[in-house]
Amino acid sequence: MTHTPETSATSLNFRKSSYSNGQENCVECAFAPLGSDAVIRDSKDPHGPALVFRAEAWRAFVADLHMGGLPSGS
Repeated sequence: MTHTPETSATSLNFRKSSYSNGQENCVECAFAPLGSDAVIRDSKDPHGPALVFRAEAWRAFVADLHMGGLPSGS
């Protein structure tokens, strides 16, 4: 995971989960050119910093989510 300055993430096409119901309290995700890295930012601060996760790490994270391998936080 790396931290990026705001200018490197401004041209990406960010999207929110459909589960956010239009709220501002969520994260947004975009994929770097060629779909290689996942870029994550706070929807309340779209011009602020973003986190970049390598493709392999992001795929493993999403796979764990789908398998129920992560705590629910409840």
